[in-house]
Amino acid sequence: MIPNPTTLFSLSGKTALVTGGGGGLGLVCAHTLAAAGARVAIAGRDIHKLERAAAELVEANAQVFSASMDVTDRVGVEAALERIEHEFAPLDILVNNAGIAAPRPVLEMSEQEWSGVIGTDLTGVWRVAQVVARRMVKRRAGAIINMASVLGLAVQPTQANYASAKAGVIQLTRALARELWREGVRVNAIAPGYFPTDMNRGFLESPRGNAYIARLFPGRTGQPKELAGALLLLASDAGSYITGVTLPVDGGILLAAP
Repeated sequence: MIPNPTTLFSLSGKTALVTGGGGGLGLVCAHTLAAAGARVAIAGRDIHKLERAAAELVEANAQVFSASMDVTDRVGVEAALERIEHEFAPLDILVNNAGIAAPRPVLEMSEQEWSGVIGTDLTGVWRVAQVVARRMVKRRAGAIINMASVLGLAVQPTQANYASAKAGVIQLTRALARELWREGVRVNAIAPGYFPTDMNRGFLESPRGNAYIARLFPGRTGQPKELAGALLLLASDAGSYITGVTLPVDGGILLAAP
C-alpha cells in the first residue's frame, strides 16, 4: 500500500540543522524544511545574517533556533551541536550546506585560496557530518544531506579549489553512507546547478555568465522552489530506501558539459 504523498513527505515532529543557514541556498533549505513541518536550527558564522534569517523564518510560522558555528573549528562545532540539542531538540536531519568560493585561474591561485575552500567546503562538511552522525548513531536514526555541486561532476575554469572540494564531498557522501547505513543513518548529496546566491551572483550577472546560462537547457538559472523536491525526498520518509546518492538539480548543465 502506498501512503498518502502528503504524509510521506511530511517532516512533522522532526528537527533539522542547516549549516550556512543565514542566506542563499541554506535559507532556502531552512524554509523548505520548515514548510514541511520540521523544527529548524540554522547555523553560520555571521550572527547578524542568522538573526535576519531567523526573523524571516519566524514570520513564516517556523519553529527556529539559531547558533553561531564556524565549520572549520571543531570545538565550536561541538559546542554549537551541544547547545542545539540541549536547548532546542535532538537532530533528525542535517543539511550540510556551509561553503565558500574563491575563483582564480589555477596558475594564479594562492595556497590560502586553495586551503580555505578545501578546509570549509570539504573538511568542514566532514567535521559537521562526523559530529552529528555520532549523535544520530546513538539513536539509530537520521538523514544527512551534503550540499555538493555540479562542479564536483564537471569542472569549469577558475574553480579548481571549489570543484575539487565538491568532488570530495560526493565521494565523502558515498563513504559515509557505506559506513552508516547499518546504523540507521542515511547519507545523500544534492548537486545544484546555478541558483542565484551572493556567492555566484557576480558571475551570473556578467556577460560571460549570461552567455553561459543561455547555452544551457532550459536557458535560465534555477528557482528556489526547484530545489525543494530533491531536499524533501532525501530528508523525509519518501527517501527511506535511498542512501549514497548524489542527485543533480541542475536544469541540464551536465548534459551540456564537455
